[in-house]
Amino acid sequence: MKQATHIDRKFVPSDLDGMDLVLTAVDDPEASTEIWTLCKQRHIPVNVADVPPECDFYFGSVHRDGPLQIMISTNGNGPKLANIVRRQIAAGLPDNIGDAIKKVGQLRRRLRRMAPGQEEGSKRMRWMSKVCESWSLDDLCEMEVADMEALLGFYNAGQVPSLEQLRLGEEHGIASFDGSFGFWLGFG
Repeated sequence: MKQATHIDRKFVPSDLDGMDLVLTAVDDPEASTEIWTLCKQRHIPVNVADVPPECDFYFGSVHRDGPLQIMISTNGNGPKLANIVRRQIAAGLPDNIGDAIKKVGQLRRRLRRMAPGQEEGSKRMRWMSKVCESWSLDDLCEMEVADMEALLGFYNAGQVPSLEQLRLGEEHGIASFDGSFGFWLGFG
């Protein structure tokens, strides 16, 4: 598949015919501004290297780990600095954060199948937020399918036990609440 064609000559306005996006990196400020002006007239997004005011978009430094994508941009002011900042952020993340995100997505899909109604939407969002805020990233990374199933048992009550509590189970006084309302009578 042909990805680029080099034409050894100066730019002519007809070079923009049929273009959806333009990148220019020439050592001629007047030519760059001409290209930028023509692109603006034709509503073509353009990036003029080293001239941030003449850029409709910028390239950033990207960290990817599975579904996680973190992009750092300096809006053309310091590409190397964007790279340094991205590396520092990535160094502070757990090694398998992408797996944690996949597992949270799996938990969300299971919850949606369990409580599919539109009226459940805000409750699902609140409960998932509570899970993400109360469990550590390491716990989310460790979460297994059995943990998800046990955790979903607490959805109707709006509770979020810790991963440790889930794994200790009922023998330590943790039982899932099924949403029904009975009563207990005690005499003392």
